[in-house]
Amino acid sequence: MRRFSADLVYTLEGEPIPRGIVITDDHGKILQITQEQIAFDPAIERYEGIIVPGFINVHCHLELSHMKGQIPEKTGLIPFIKSVVQTRGATEEQVLEAMQQADEEMWNNGIVAVGDISNQTISAPIKAKSKIKYHTFIEMLGLDAGKAAEVLSQAVQKKAAFQTPTSITVHAPYSVSIELVHHLKAYCKGIDNKIAWHNQECIEEDELYKTRSGPFLQFYEDLGIDATTFASKSKSTLQALLPFMPKKQHILLVHNTYTCLKDVYFTKRFEKPVFWCFCPKANLYIEDKLPPFDFFKHSELLKTIGTDSLASNNTLSILEEMKVLQQHIPDMSLTELLKWACINGAKYLGYDTDLGSIAIGKTPGLNLLQRLQNEKIGESTTVKKLI
Repeated sequence: MRRFSADLVYTLEGEPIPRGIVITDDHGKILQITQEQIAFDPAIERYEGIIVPGFINVHCHLELSHMKGQIPEKTGLIPFIKSVVQTRGATEEQVLEAMQQADEEMWNNGIVAVGDISNQTISAPIKAKSKIKYHTFIEMLGLDAGKAAEVLSQAVQKKAAFQTPTSITVHAPYSVSIELVHHLKAYCKGIDNKIAWHNQECIEEDELYKTRSGPFLQFYEDLGIDATTFASKSKSTLQALLPFMPKKQHILLVHNTYTCLKDVYFTKRFEKPVFWCFCPKANLYIEDKLPPFDFFKHSELLKTIGTDSLASNNTLSILEEMKVLQQHIPDMSLTELLKWACINGAKYLGYDTDLGSIAIGKTPGLNLLQRLQNEKIGESTTVKKLI
């Protein structure tokens, strides 16, 4: 049994508790939450700062960890993708070693659960042994409408290699056919299959969907991708794809760098469990642009945080993402920002019965945040994993 106390305890189940005490068993399960005024046990581990739940990273690409520092910054999405394709090659030993280090980095940075995108099965053994709770998204790509069934079949085969929770998803609007989306919808019937797609990460994406023009056509030609079956939809990618997504599956819209207010209001037309995900450091690394955060104030959809990959980031730290968010949304309360970093992500991944908030019976992990500035995340704020 262990007892932790700090200046404030943010349970995310109610108001912060001044000088609160969190009592856990040796495995981290929450046994009791009380106040220091009524407990003077000398065995209490006392800290300056605030205690918060473990962080949830809802969007990562563990497979790309070996590419840290290899891709030029601020070139735009299309040159970034080309660079990934051209430099992704590495030995299996190099890839495995980099993934293992990235997994340990996330754990040490207070991350307890990860939604991870996979195109291969190489990460399966690491995830099976990790202290982190993973949900893997087997990512489908395919613009050729005639090969949609084959692409889905290959994804199902890859899924069988993972021992940890896994689902099948599409990559991004510019890399899939509507037929593939239809196949995914049919696959989802009667099963739990969470979906995550890269949404409006660059302005060229909407240009492609609205008018079938722009740099993506040259991109397809350069990479030898057959895009002859792709037709203009005369609308944004979000408005083109969301209506075809399953009604009962959790859907994550990732990045949203060029999502407009009309798109935000469009989501209100559907009774679907949709979540927003922001990866601000990757947005700055790739496009040197952040989403229009003011627009998302008009959305009741839950907001979450991801780190993207080490190909587009210099660290896998939810705290570092929170620093960027706090800087650019200065009026956001610490409670709300912590909800983005913890409970909202747990709800999306379906892990909220055990993770995301400090409550009796849960095993959420405990992080200590120190060096805050006026009870907000600042540049010098640090995180220490307590349990």
